[in-house]
Amino acid sequence: MENDNRQLIHQDHHVNGTQFPLVLLLDGVSAPSNVGAIFRLADALGVARLMLCGDTAKPPNRRLSRTSRSTDKVVSYELFDELDGAVASMQEQGYQLVALELAEQSVDLKAVDYRAMGKICLILGGEQAGIRSSLLEIADHTVHIPMLGLNSSMNVATACAIAVYEMTQHLEGLLVRPS
Repeated sequence: MENDNRQLIHQDHHVNGTQFPLVLLLDGVSAPSNVGAIFRLADALGVARLMLCGDTAKPPNRRLSRTSRSTDKVVSYELFDELDGAVASMQEQGYQLVALELAEQSVDLKAVDYRAMGKICLILGGEQAGIRSSLLEIADHTVHIPMLGLNSSMNVATACAIAVYEMTQHLEGLLVRPS
């Protein structure tokens, strides 16, 4: 009996171009490999766009592009020198600011109804310092990924992937089809 369970190749993949009402705001994510990985997962999981703030690594950057597998050329992104401009833009557009950070008032990532929020701006901080306290104060929600081991944190790109996957499971009915 022949096994029809073969691994698909790149040409077997069909792009559907749908996106969720989800924006990723990166502040101080300085490692190009982390930003590249976030571009790649944004493409894979239907994130609408990225907002790159402060000293976050930005295209053009060879390492970022290599890690992103060139998705930095297709995923929409905006550059902001100042965080305040990015935050004001999101608030004006009606996005709920969701900070991904272990904090005194943070709640389990799975305990939030993201569908009820509508449009979400997920905030990610730098690898060392995390999210600025001034940004945590204005966030509408602060969520964390429960950690079961010795560490209280994980790589920002890995944490972003977990959070985006969880959020998009709630947002499934809010996909924006390409026109």
